[in-house]
Amino acid sequence: MNIVSFSGGKDSTAMLLMMIERGVPVDRVICVDTTKEFPAMYEHIKKVQSMIEPLKIEIAKIDFDYWFGEHIKTRGKRKGETGYGFPDFRNRWCTALKQECYGTLCASKQYDNRKRGGLKNIPYSVTEFHGIAFDEKKRTFNNKGRNIQYPLVEWEITEKQALEYCYSKGLNWGGLYEKFHRVSCWCCPLSRIGELRILYNDFPELWNELQEMDKKSFRRFRSDYSVNDLSEKFANENL
Repeated sequence: MNIVSFSGGKDSTAMLLMMIERGVPVDRVICVDTTKEFPAMYEHIKKVQSMIEPLKIEIAKIDFDYWFGEHIKTRGKRKGETGYGFPDFRNRWCTALKQECYGTLCASKQYDNRKRGGLKNIPYSVTEFHGIAFDEKKRTFNNKGRNIQYPLVEWEITEKQALEYCYSKGLNWGGLYEKFHRVSCWCCPLSRIGELRILYNDFPELWNELQEMDKKSFRRFRSDYSVNDLSEKFANENL
């Protein structure tokens, strides 16, 4: 069984559409929704769905707000405390949740229940396909030992080429890639300062939500800036 890991970004989108174009069998497409994606990303996913029918994009949602500010820890140094707060380089809990969610959904249909010579529940052999571009192929070294293929690396498709290919198919994410290098969770504190500045200036409703999130987090947004610090910084720049 061939399973495509689909984030909705330029690389996974290009990979999925190219695989279909080139006749590579695709059995399932799995997308994990953090619920903190840009509104334009959700529109993009709908467009891709319309392009690959009858193949269905299976979407699993993470309740980000719950884990961020409501979950009560049951172990560790912060046992009894509420919420994981903003992630940082040492505690990327959101990434771990995405991986767990993807793995759970990936395994949810791993058995073939059709009769084969009188046998049932025969496990599928699963091959995952990840959208890593040729110029980032070093990232593939992190998954050694897993049955994962990287078509963009195999076809020597760079990030730039992947984006241009998507544009040629009429996909533009509402202009997100003209503003941001990566278009994953808009509330990520690991984003570049320049991209956070764009979020502040061009997406005020999301920035307001980020300020509300800041009130619930025990962890500072960044080691160098709080959300309020950034608000003051960007406001002063606009004077």
